[in-house]
Amino acid sequence: MSKGVILYQSKYGSTKKYADWLSEKTGYDCIETKKAKVNDLKDYDVIILGGGVYASGILGFQFLKKNIAALKDKKIAVFAVGASPYDEKAIMQSRELHFKDELSKIPLFYCRGAWNEDKMSFGDRTLCKMLQKAVAKQNPDEYEPWQTALMSAVGQNCDWTDKSQLDPIIKFTEEV
Repeated sequence: MSKGVILYQSKYGSTKKYADWLSEKTGYDCIETKKAKVNDLKDYDVIILGGGVYASGILGFQFLKKNIAALKDKKIAVFAVGASPYDEKAIMQSRELHFKDELSKIPLFYCRGAWNEDKMSFGDRTLCKMLQKAVAKQNPDEYEPWQTALMSAVGQNCDWTDKSQLDPIIKFTEEV
């Protein structure tokens, strides 16, 4: 059995929830990415990095990008957590944007998170409201999946987290 660690960066709690569930299921250690040191990861065979999706970036991904040379002998996977439903096109765009060169073979998984405007920072809430106003000017029949989700979540608290969304990641850990 391999020894693994889950690194996570969570802004509003969904990524942490998934990281904790994954840790329970796999027995892997769980460390907040901003507290992780690359030297502390040398004894792990598997590294799973989880982060929330914001402005097409994945929180904590820079840690992996910065330290990939030191981690090249590890089995690595990334899971992104966002409020939008799963969208293969969006996943491929994220891969093309972020998973270049030595990162290109790292699998990327997606888990749907939550939406709670009351918990959002003023800046995030303002950006979301501006985005909602822009999307509202478009034809709803032509919305991308993320736009439909954004418009349907307005004024609501939604929690789409679900342990079953971790199944592909758990399968990945079992194949190591």
